[in-house]
Amino acid sequence: MAQINAKDVMALRNSTGLPMMECKKALQETDGSCEAAEELLRKRLKGKMEKRTERAAGEGRIGIATDPEAATATIVEIRAETDFTARNEQFIAVTQEAAQQALGSQVGLVEPDDQSKAAIEAIRISTGENISFARGCKIAGEPGTTSFGSYVHHDGKTGVLIQAEGDISEDTLRQICMHVTAAVPRPLGIGPEDIPGDIVEKERQFRLEQARDSGKPPQIAEKIVEGGMRKFFEEVALLEQPFVVDTSKKVKDVIGPNARIVAFYRWGVGEEG
Repeated sequence: MAQINAKDVMALRNSTGLPMMECKKALQETDGSCEAAEELLRKRLKGKMEKRTERAAGEGRIGIATDPEAATATIVEIRAETDFTARNEQFIAVTQEAAQQALGSQVGLVEPDDQSKAAIEAIRISTGENISFARGCKIAGEPGTTSFGSYVHHDGKTGVLIQAEGDISEDTLRQICMHVTAAVPRPLGIGPEDIPGDIVEKERQFRLEQARDSGKPPQIAEKIVEGGMRKFFEEVALLEQPFVVDTSKKVKDVIGPNARIVAFYRWGVGEEG
C-alpha cells in the first residue's frame, strides 16, 4: 500500500470539499494517486447525488454578464438547497462564470455548457446538495447603438438586466435596474401596451364588477373603469412608474427623449419562467 501523506489528503480535500478521512481512504484505494482518487470519489458520490436531486432547491443566485462590444448580455439562475451554500464564494464564482460562458451561446434560452456543468457538479459533490442550472437567457442588440444596464441585489436573489438604445448613461441604466428591483408593484411591461393581455382583461373585469356592484349606471361605470385602468397602467408599466430615486419624476422622464428601453428582465431565485 502506498504511503499517504497529509499534503495529498489536504489537496484532495480542497479540490472536493469532502471530509479528510474520506479523502484519505480514497487515496489508499488508488495507491496514492490524487487524480484517480478524485475520480473515484466523483463516481462513488454521483449515484447519491442523483437521489438528492429530488430535494427542492429553493435557494440560489442570479448571475448577469454583458459584452458591450458584441452588444450581447446574459442572465442565469443557479439554485441550491441552502442559503449557506448560495452565499459560498465558490458558488458565487460559478454562477458568474456560467453567465459569462452563456455569452457564447445562441440568442434565446440558454443551456449550460460542459464547463458550467462540470463546475456545478463539483459543488454538488463538495456540498452534498442539489445544485442545478435553473434557467438562462441571452439577448442581443446592434453594436454601437445598444447598451445594457444590470444590477444584482446584495443577497444575489434578485437580478435585473435592461437593454436600451440611444443616449443613456451606464449610471442611469443601473439606477433604473435598481428601480425595477425595488418597485412595488413590480413592473409588468415597459409601457401600457406591453402588459400581458390576460392580466389587463382580468383587471378590467374586476374593476367593472366593482363599479356595477356599487350601483352605478353603465355609462358611469365605464368611465370609472377607464379611469381605474389608467391608474393601473401607471402602477405597473415601467415607464409610467414614479422613479424610486426621485419620486417627483417618472421613469420615462429619467430616460429622456433620446433613448428608449427595449427590454428588461427581473429574475428572482425560485421563480418560474
